[in-house]
Order: sequence, then C-alpha cells, then structure tokens
Amino acid sequence: MPPPETPAQQAFRRQVLHPLKLRLYLLRRLPLAWLAGLRLVALTPEAASVTIRYKYLTQNPFRSIYFAALAMAAELASGIQAMLHTQGGGPVAMLVVGLQAEFTKKAVGLITFTCPDGAAIAAAVADSRATGEGRTVVGTSTGRDAAGDVVAVFRVTWSFKAKGVVAMLLSAAKVSVFAVENPFNAK
Repeated sequence: MPPPETPAQQAFRRQVLHPLKLRLYLLRRLPLAWLAGLRLVALTPEAASVTIRYKYLTQNPFRSIYFAALAMAAELASGIQAMLHTQGGGPVAMLVVGLQAEFTKKAVGLITFTCPDGAAIAAAVADSRATGEGRTVVGTSTGRDAAGDVVAVFRVTWSFKAKGVVAMLLSAAKVSVFAVENPFNAK
C-alpha cells in the first residue's frame, strides 16, 4: 500500500481529474493523446483508469482500434500514477524503458485500461529518492471492453531516477565510502 498522499499529490490529482484541465494538458504536452480522445476516469494512489474509444482517428483497416492507440492509453494509465507519485518530493526523472503487449480480442467501442500498480510505483520512486539510484518497475495495464472482456494487456517498464543535488550527494557519498573501505584501493 502506498504512503498517504501529500498535499502536492492531492493538488495534482485534482488537476488531472478535472476534464478541461486534463484536455488542455494533453493538448500542450501529449497532442496525440488529445487527438485520440484519451480520458482519465479514475486516479487513486493505488490505481488509475484511462479510456479510449473506437473512432476515425483511432481506427485501423480492420475496423478496430489501432494497436498504437491502445498502447498510448495503457501507457497513460501507468504513467499518470508515476506522475502522481513523483509529486511533492525531490525531482525524479521517469522514462519508459520497455513495453510488452498481449492482444486477446478485437478492440471496438469504449476500452478502459486500468493499472493497479500504484504501490509498486510509489515504492520505486521512494527508493530512488532514498538511494539516489535508478529503479525500474513494471506497470501492468489491462484493457477491457464494455462487456468486461479483456482486450489487451500491456506491461510497461518504467525507470525512475532521483535527480538534483540530493541524488548527487548520495551518489558521491557512496563512491567516497567505497573508495575508503576498499582494501584494493591502497596507495
């Protein structure tokens, strides 16, 4: 279970759950997600849900949602949690370093991707801040259609690394300790 929300996390959650503010953010920072019509329908410290609808801009030639549009929704479901958990502490760099997908059914209509890995993401971010080292975590986003059938499962591997003065000091301290304690480093 992730730690309680900080005031910065609460403010971030209020901002992104406001439909107009989220659309403006997507238009400015993620224009393809805005064009595809992604919607954030739920965000808690434990889970997030994002929807994508079959429409002209998300279609493929087979009359279903294009796989890349599905991947975008799945990535946002885990990424918005990552953004939530990086609020309020020191700055943390985040980056997608891996993606795996399984498709089980034709994606038509409204697809909802849910990622329940908030606790693991929070732990990776906290550990990176505490040690100054990079951490990775896999967020699993499961897409379901209106009937509740699984359409696709995406496993998005995120890398987190604390940045800034604190992270550099922690890294330098570890290097200095190693240099002093290493008997093979005698002069």
